[in-house]
Amino acid sequence: MKYQVAIIGGGPAGYTAAETAGKAGLSVVLFEKQNLGGVCLNEGCIPTKTLLYSAKMYDSARYASKYAVHVSEVSFDLPKIIARKQKVVRKLVLGVKGKLTAHGVNIVQGEATIIDKNTVECGGETYECENLILCTGSETFIPPISGVDTVPFWTHRDALDNKELPASLAIIGGGVIGIEFASFFNSLGVQVTVIEMLDEILGGMDKELSAMLRAEYAKRGIKFMLSTKVISIAEASSDDGKPQVQVSYENAEGAGAVLADRLLMSVGRRPVIKGFGLENLDLRRTERGNICVNEYMQASVPGIYVCGDLTGFSLLAHTAVREAEVAVHTILGQKDVMSYWAIPGVVYTNPEIAGVGQTEEALQLKGINYRVVKLPMAYSGRFVAENEGVNGVCKLLIADDETIVGAHVLGNPASEIITLAGMAIELKLTTTEWKKIIFPHPTVSEIFKEAL
Repeated sequence: MKYQVAIIGGGPAGYTAAETAGKAGLSVVLFEKQNLGGVCLNEGCIPTKTLLYSAKMYDSARYASKYAVHVSEVSFDLPKIIARKQKVVRKLVLGVKGKLTAHGVNIVQGEATIIDKNTVECGGETYECENLILCTGSETFIPPISGVDTVPFWTHRDALDNKELPASLAIIGGGVIGIEFASFFNSLGVQVTVIEMLDEILGGMDKELSAMLRAEYAKRGIKFMLSTKVISIAEASSDDGKPQVQVSYENAEGAGAVLADRLLMSVGRRPVIKGFGLENLDLRRTERGNICVNEYMQASVPGIYVCGDLTGFSLLAHTAVREAEVAVHTILGQKDVMSYWAIPGVVYTNPEIAGVGQTEEALQLKGINYRVVKLPMAYSGRFVAENEGVNGVCKLLIADDETIVGAHVLGNPASEIITLAGMAIELKLTTTEWKKIIFPHPTVSEIFKEAL
């Protein structure tokens, strides 16, 4: 069997590449060893947002009196929340499969192995291809902490399927995944402790806004332990004999330990580089082992393209989607290049925090001059109407030539309005040019216009 394009991995990069190539009339085979949609759709972006929305609805009901609405006997049903999450995932997976099938993509379920740059083997069958696109995604990284092999702990996958709430939860890692789960379990009444090695949560996001979000959740009862190194984990027992986990740590104040009913390991993810014959291609790698690609997503061997987490640029689904489009457009002979200048990042807590472009810390490291324009979200009438007693901030970073180089928002719905700033940054609009854009009124997005 011979194809113009073979794709390994059916996550956002893989299924986007397959759909784009199939729609253009190319013959395509897509290999996926588990479920279409990859981590994002099955155990990442979509299921976590489904759970977080249920938590948000629960919070809205509990605090409805702020808006002169009275709701009595508010409660939640965790097994039904989990069941709804599974229903949403199934529906979207079927949607992805339907779109691929409609465009003539041959979906092969199984573990693919690369024989050479033009040959892939799967399930005893051999597939030949003119172009090979690698989209193998990433996996949870479990750090080599003493005792990690002897103590039961959750990964994000376990936390997504859990149907019984623990009284207390310790989370190792204050990145996006850890903080979103902290938000979810905090809303449902769990005592949450977040242990982070860095001096602030959400590394990579705007530090000032991250600190504000942390302060908000600290008020809601989450305990944050920053600049804290986990030394070991071990089994323990509560006073009434209930099994617990003990997390021993060290920080500037000395050594100590956190006891919790459950432990969530959330220190990050790493690209999948083993198990599919990557070593048979002899591709050039970075110092960290990621695959080197050019602006067209081409690897060092002609006919090989790499998209998504395997490049190590940005372990985000929307980045992977764009990389896949660039790769297929290059195969088709269409001029297109990948830009990482305006990749949005979002944390779907309540309130949300989102950023795009450069942070202050990044600009300072690069020696780029900039000025900061900062406004409370209360300058947006729509925000005030929908966020009683809640504060938020919009921060814009402006270069010497008056182009927007960074935008960061704390407050709902940051995830929905950040793209407007991303477009301004990608298109290199000046403050004068962006201010000429007409924003609908009243909308929260008007905060950008107010800030200029």
